[in-house]
Order: sequence, then structure tokens, then C-alpha cells
Amino acid sequence: MLTGESHNIEYKQNWRDEYLKWVCGFANASGGKIYIGIDDNGCVVGLSEVKKLMEDIPNKIVNFLGIVADVNLLNDNDHDYIEIIVYPSSVPISYHGVYHYRSGSTKQELKGGALHRFLLKRLGRTWDDLPCEWATFDDIDKEAVAFFFKKAAIAKRMAGNIVDDDMPVVFQNLDLVTEDGKLKNAALLLFAKRPSHFFPLVQFKIGRFGRGDDDLIFQDVVEGNIIQMGDKVIEILKSKYLILPIHYEGLQRIERLEMPEDALREAIFNSIIHNDFTGAPIQLSVYDDRLILWNEGRLPEDFTIETLLGKHPSKPHNKNIADIFFKAGFIEAWGRGVSKIITGFKQDGLQAPKFEATMGGIMVTFIRKVTPPVTPPVTPPVTPPALLDILGTKEKVEILSDLFRTQHECSSKDILNAFNLKDIRYVRETYVKPLLEAGILALKYPNVPNHPKQMYRLVIPI
Repeated sequence: MLTGESHNIEYKQNWRDEYLKWVCGFANASGGKIYIGIDDNGCVVGLSEVKKLMEDIPNKIVNFLGIVADVNLLNDNDHDYIEIIVYPSSVPISYHGVYHYRSGSTKQELKGGALHRFLLKRLGRTWDDLPCEWATFDDIDKEAVAFFFKKAAIAKRMAGNIVDDDMPVVFQNLDLVTEDGKLKNAALLLFAKRPSHFFPLVQFKIGRFGRGDDDLIFQDVVEGNIIQMGDKVIEILKSKYLILPIHYEGLQRIERLEMPEDALREAIFNSIIHNDFTGAPIQLSVYDDRLILWNEGRLPEDFTIETLLGKHPSKPHNKNIADIFFKAGFIEAWGRGVSKIITGFKQDGLQAPKFEATMGGIMVTFIRKVTPPVTPPVTPPVTPPALLDILGTKEKVEILSDLFRTQHECSSKDILNAFNLKDIRYVRETYVKPLLEAGILALKYPNVPNHPKQMYRLVIPI
């Protein structure tokens, strides 16, 4: 009896052509061995027509998959069985147009985003490396570029006068354009005047919660280019969400953030660098006793949370973005970010943050030492002119006011019907989204913007 199946060993009692899917899966992963003539318990049961199989199997692997595998005839106690050794392929392999992948001890059929990520990886690319076909240099914010070079010069990782060059030359030197001169996705995320024009969910959402996840007290949404996003988030946290306890060293008054700022900044920058910008916004939930930071994006292949917590190589989800953040002095190389975060909190006498892979992303929980009072920031009342800018007419202001006076929570459909309109998408883009951005409305389910039962609450009286 042989050992059991594993991530690179598969047993099949008889040969079937559908097992070419398993060969395909091994080739697309890290390779492996398939044994024909062995049952699931690892017992050799033998094969008939071995000579024919020894001819058919190699030919079918070549003809249907375009790869070569070693096919060996083995014997155990007068029972013949076949060993197929599959080597990892450097190019994507499909079987009848379908891509299979060996993960753990199972075979998966790759579809959607998983297939997209797999194909990019096999081609040595990341999503941020792809060209944005309709973007031009007119979409680039020169002030954001200047901000980057100022930071890079301070960090002594680039010369500050490079920004004086022509913009195409600058971006070519930063490896942010393709060989045919197209701006990469990374270039637009980092430096575009309006990144949301190209990628609608380039947002960092901060929410202050009370007793539970459904008790959202107030929130902020940080938009714009990601090269300046981290600094904006930190400033908002310091001004509205976190505490700066006061103490004295001699006669000097010291105000220091309740958490180690460098470590918190590192975590925020990492969430931006490793975020999947085709998915949900980055979210930071602030509670009395903890902060929870979540960004969409999976761990690198063969990584676990334990790998992340130990010494590990740097494998950024977005390599171009990571390179720019490194040049700006925002992060360190060599995969030291997690270690820096944990060390910073421990040195401040705080509990080490907890890292989890969950809900298709990475979640980091920071425990707070102090329990602040929950007091919403003072928000100036919304004046009729501000509402008129969004709704367009006084009649719609009155209709919306009456709607929320009779209903505590309303859906997009409720607003659609109240305004006597027919296009739900138009209502969301023209009215709901601007009202959310202005802080007039708030989501009932802020952590799941596309929740099927999403409702809106009136935050500021109209």
C-alpha cells in the first residue's frame, strides 16, 4: 500500500480520457504524479491492456494538452500500474478550452477572476501592469506626480528634478507605460486626476460604529489618487476617529497618537498596495475597543497567515504600485511590513494586531488601549442650496424630506418611485451616490455596499 493522495499525488483505478483534466491541473500548478491502477486507499489493483495505455496516454497528453509528460510502467506483486509524471508548465494549459488547476488535493476549474489572475501570473504580469487603453497623459495630475518626487527625494530613493522631464519620459522611467506607450493601470491609480473615472471603487472608507455593525454613527470616504490616499486617511483618523492622549516630559506637553503612527501607517499603505481595485473599497471600521482594517486581495500562492507572520519574501499583489510606494519611502522592501506593524504595537505596550484571511481579503484587527466617548463630529447643517445642487429642484428636496419623515430607511426603489422616475441606475448615479458622498445619506450595510437588501438612512436632517 502506498501513501495517501496529496497536493501532488492522485490515484485512479482505471484510465479515462477525462483524467486529462487532472494532468492539465497539475501542469498549471506545481506539477505532480498520477498513478493509474491504484485505488483511493493506495492499494495497487493492476491494469489490463497496459501496452495500449502506454501508447495512448502519452499521445493524448501531447495532442490534447500540448505538453509532454513522463509515462512509466511499474509493477507491484505482479500487478502492473502506470505512473504519469507531470511537470509544471510556464504557460497556461487548457483542456478543450477550459483551464484546470490543482489546489490542495482537489482539482478546480478556473473561471472569472480566478482565471484572470492565473493567466496574468503565467504571463508574468499583474493587473496593475495592464494598459488602460482609453487613458492619456491629459488624465494625469501633475501635482500628484510632484508630490511623489518630493517624497522620493526626501527618502533619498530618487532625484527630485526628474519631474522636470516630459511626462511620457518620466512615466517611462518609472515603468508605468507599456512598450507601445499606453499608460498602465498603476499609473492611473497612482496619479490620475480622477481615478474613479477608470476604476469606480478606488475608495478608502472609514466608519465609526457604536454598539454593533449596524450602528454606524458617522463615516468618511477618501477618494482620489492612491499616492496621496494614505496621508489623507491618517489625517482624518487623527482629527476625528483616534485619541491623542496628552502627557508631559518635564515642562514639554506631548500629544502622541493612541496607536504607534508609523505601524498604523504601514498597515494602511499595505492595504492600498495589496488591494484588488476591481473589487470592494478598502474599509476601516472604528469601534470603542478596536479597529478593523480590511482590503480585498488574496495571499500569494503557497502563503498562509503563518507565512505572513514569519520571515517571507516580498510578493506584492500590485508590483508597479509597490515599487512606486517604495521609491516614495512609504514602505520597506523584503516583506518586512507585517513585522514592522507587530513590533511597533508591542513596543508601545499594545497587543499585537491579529491578521486573518477572510471574505476574499485580508483583515487586520487592532486592539485599542483606551475607550473614547462616542461623539459624532459637528457637521454643519445642509442648506437648501447644497441640496438643490444635488436634487435640482425644491420640489425634489421636499419629496425626499417627506419620504424620510415617513420611513426611517429607504431603498433606491423608494426614491425612484417618490421622484416618479423609471431608470434605477439613473437614480443611483444622479441622486443616491452624491447624497452618500455629501454625508447626507448613510448605508445600512456599509461593509457590503452591494448588499441585496441595501437601504439608506438620513444622517443630516433636511
